[in-house]
Parts: sequence; structure tokens; C-alpha cells
Amino acid sequence: MSLPLSAQLINLLAALLLLLGFGMLTQRRIHSLVNLFAAQGFVLGCSTLVVGWSTGQPHLYLSAAISFGLKVVLLPWYLHWLIRKLNVQWDIESAINIPAQLLIGIVLVIFAFNLAAPISELAGTITKSTLGIATASILLSFLMMITRRKAVSQVVGFLAMENGLFFAATATTYGMPMVVELGILFDVLVATLVFGVFFFHIRETFESLDIHHLEKLRER
Repeated sequence: MSLPLSAQLINLLAALLLLLGFGMLTQRRIHSLVNLFAAQGFVLGCSTLVVGWSTGQPHLYLSAAISFGLKVVLLPWYLHWLIRKLNVQWDIESAINIPAQLLIGIVLVIFAFNLAAPISELAGTITKSTLGIATASILLSFLMMITRRKAVSQVVGFLAMENGLFFAATATTYGMPMVVELGILFDVLVATLVFGVFFFHIRETFESLDIHHLEKLRER
């Protein structure tokens, strides 16, 4: 039995979300990393639109519009502005080399699919098959956060992890209540602005955004 068109579109967008997660994991140039984050936000918004259209959930249209505005336009623009102001171009330092990160990422994807399989069997939504991809996207973003040394790329990893959480909520329950979604998105926006101020303080103090300099403060 073939899947309906909406389910096929959702599965395709979920696969793109996972591929973008791997692309962000292997990306060295920070400008390109932010662009991949914007592309991930676009895919997330499109998947939310498709879920809203196929299930008749009108609040998902507003969620998709907010995702487009915040994660495709506003946050990428702000991050690019921070990069220009801080004169950060490359992120070549990581705790683990790229091939090793890819191998760990593949292991995390297998783990995520096995972890989500029992839950997917119990779910009754048309997007239940994408729960494993949503979990894998979260784990890949977390891996990027803990392996990068530059503060900007870690913040992008944090934002990408929120994308995975948002996609997981859409996949399992057709989205959270609108008040909750607006609260989370507002918190993400405020956190990014606070991170921006924090970046300037780090740069003024250490003339670098490498987080290993923060160990000096702990040793004092």
C-alpha cells in the first residue's frame, strides 16, 4: 500500500533535515554553517506547512510562518552580523576530526532509530515514521555542540538542536499548543541575543572566541 502524497512529502523533508544535520556537522566555514542552519529552518517550516495541510491543523500555519521569519530570516541575519562584527570566518578547531565525527554521527543515527522505534509503533500520526529522524537530528546537533571549540558554532548547534525538538513535537503530536510554541521561540530569540552580547565580552577579554580560554577564569 503506497503512502499518501502528504506522508511522502514529510518523509522527504525529514530526510533533507537529516542530511542538513550531517552537513552542519562536517562544515568548517562559519558563514556556510549559518546558511545550512537557515536551510534547515526552511525545511522545518515546509514540513510544518505540509503537516498542517494534511491534518487540518490551522495553528500549524502560524507555526510555519513564525519558523520562516525567525529561523530563515531573523536569526541567520543576526548571526551573519555577529560574524562580521567579530571578524570570525573559519572554525577549523574541533575536539574530534571530521571523519571521526561522521562515524559517531552514523552510530547516533542508528541508536536514534532503535530508540524511537517502540514509540513510533504506538503513535497514531501520519508522521510517526519521522520520529527517528527527529531524534537523530537532535543528537547530531548535540554532537556538534560538544565537539566545536568556537562559541559561535556551538550556538548554531544549540539552535539546530531546537529545530530537531520542534520537528519531533510536530512528528509526534502535530505540534505543541501555540502558547507553548511562542514561549519557546521567544526564549530562543532572547537566548541568541544574550549569546551575542556574551561573544563580544569574550572577544574583548581574550581577543578570541575559542572557549578553551574560559578555563583560565576557572583556574583563577
